[in-house]
Amino acid sequence: MVTTLYLIRHGETEGSAARRYYGSTDVPLSERGREQVRMTAAFIREIMGRKNGEGEGAILSPVYCSSLSRAVKSAQVLAGSLGVGTIAVPGLRERAFGVWEGMTFGEIRRNYPEELTAWEAGPVTYRPRGGESTAEVKKRAVKALEEILAGHRGETVPVVAHGGVNRILLCHFLGVPLKNIFRIEQDFAAVNVVEFWDDYPVVKALNVTLSFSGGVHG
Repeated sequence: MVTTLYLIRHGETEGSAARRYYGSTDVPLSERGREQVRMTAAFIREIMGRKNGEGEGAILSPVYCSSLSRAVKSAQVLAGSLGVGTIAVPGLRERAFGVWEGMTFGEIRRNYPEELTAWEAGPVTYRPRGGESTAEVKKRAVKALEEILAGHRGETVPVVAHGGVNRILLCHFLGVPLKNIFRIEQDFAAVNVVEFWDDYPVVKALNVTLSFSGGVHG
C-alpha cells in the first residue's frame, strides 16, 4: 500500500523581500503568494490526472496545514482548486525564533553575537531565548505528520507547512543529519513528493517550483 505525500511550502508573504526570520509571527500571504499556490495546485492536478489516466488513481485527503495564517490561506487556495477541505494542525507551525523573531540575519549578528555563535556551534540543540531548537521542532512536526498519514493510508495527502519545518521533515525522510537542514532549499509554494511504501519513505521530487522564484525562512 502506497501513501503519497505532497509536502508544500506556503506562498510568498507580505514583506518577504526583507528576508526576515518571521518564524511563529503571523505574517499574511501576499497576492503573489496566492498566485504561486494556484500554479502549484494546477501542477498537482496535472500529476494526479496523469496517474488517474494510467489507472493509478487514489483518494485525495483534505489539505492539512500549519495553523499560521500564511499556511492556512495557502491551504485554502490549494483546497479550493482540488475540491477538498482543509484541516489546521498546530504541530506543523514554523519554529519559534524567540527574541530573534522578525530580525534579519545581519540584525541577529549585531544584536545577539554570542547567542548566534552558540547556535552556529550547536544548530540542532540550541534555542534562542523564548524560541525552539531544531530538535524540538522535529519532535512535534514528525509526530504531527505521522498522525496525519496514519489516518490516510493508501491515499494522496497534501500538507502545507513552512520552509524550516519542511527541511526538517525532509531530513527525517532522507536520513540526513539535522545539522544539514540548510542544504535543502524550500522556495515559496514549492512541492516535495514523498511516497510511503508502508512506513518506508521514498523522496520522489524535491523543491519543485514552476515559473516563480522563491524566498527564505518559513
